[in-house]
Amino acid sequence: MVSERGLQVLRAIVQDYVDTHEPVGSRSIVDRHAFDVSAATIRNDMALLEEEDLIVAPHTSSGRVPTDKGYRLFVDHLAEIRPLTPAQRTAITAFLADPHDLDDLLARTVRLLTQLTGQVALVQYPSFSRAHVTHVELVSLDERRLLVILVTDTGRVSQRIATVPADIAEEDVALLRAQLGTLVSGRAVGEGAERIRALQETPFDSRDLVAGSLVALAGVIGEELDEFRQNRLVMAGAATLAKREQDFRGSIHPLLEAIEEQVTLLRLMSEMQTGEDGLSASIGRENDAFGLGEASIITSRYDAQVGSARVGVMGPTRMDYPSNLSAARAVARYLTRVLEEDGKR
Repeated sequence: MVSERGLQVLRAIVQDYVDTHEPVGSRSIVDRHAFDVSAATIRNDMALLEEEDLIVAPHTSSGRVPTDKGYRLFVDHLAEIRPLTPAQRTAITAFLADPHDLDDLLARTVRLLTQLTGQVALVQYPSFSRAHVTHVELVSLDERRLLVILVTDTGRVSQRIATVPADIAEEDVALLRAQLGTLVSGRAVGEGAERIRALQETPFDSRDLVAGSLVALAGVIGEELDEFRQNRLVMAGAATLAKREQDFRGSIHPLLEAIEEQVTLLRLMSEMQTGEDGLSASIGRENDAFGLGEASIITSRYDAQVGSARVGVMGPTRMDYPSNLSAARAVARYLTRVLEEDGKR
């Protein structure tokens, strides 16, 4: 059981180590923090923290640094999350204002979060399995190529170029547009995908070029609807890992692989426990099962019409947890507000 003063000493060690990247000694704690006790008393408190595996001496006769367990206790006992400065709040509002669509909004979100935190930023797409297709558009590019545009009620927009098996007249494009709209418009993404598969399994006269074009275009739409249903991440700031490689105990290659693969991060994020405030933190060796024991991941929940998802950062265990939690929470709240306002239009 750690005493209240022991928690204060741990808090001082975490803060100083994050700020200086140097092991922290009892004398520097007394000098830098408002402890009304001697350095000898602080040394005794540090000895108790070390017995609890909350801090460790990286070198003989050096100061102490937090362990993963120490960071966890620090995060769990944060009295309050540091509020963003007015300049940071203004930056969020300006940077995320008037997005073109959801893809643009989430791409801006990760760029902003990387700027605010100096960490790898990641945002999970909300699940679109319950989203509804609101519009299907076809735009002729030439005789056999069309731009297929899908729009959902969540603001997701998809654009794909499709090739049809024969030259197609403009009046046939209008007919195909109407047929595809009847097939999927107003329907949930999952239902639309099922109707597409049923169409593809229905025999048609190969001499009917319009029917062949319908099947070809429906196949493209089906692929897009299936992609809508898959979990996806948008990320930015991978270069920060190389800049801070010395902050990791081992290789950063597992982190780079996780960024490239996405599946590992999505699994980890799905298993993170979320507090009542929507915040989560998974620290160091808590991520060993995912091969990410060198890193900490912080996320905050944001809400969309179709459900909730997460936005957050990933970096070394030596990170500014209060500031990063604050940034993730502020961005998540703004994302929620933007998506709510968009849903009312």
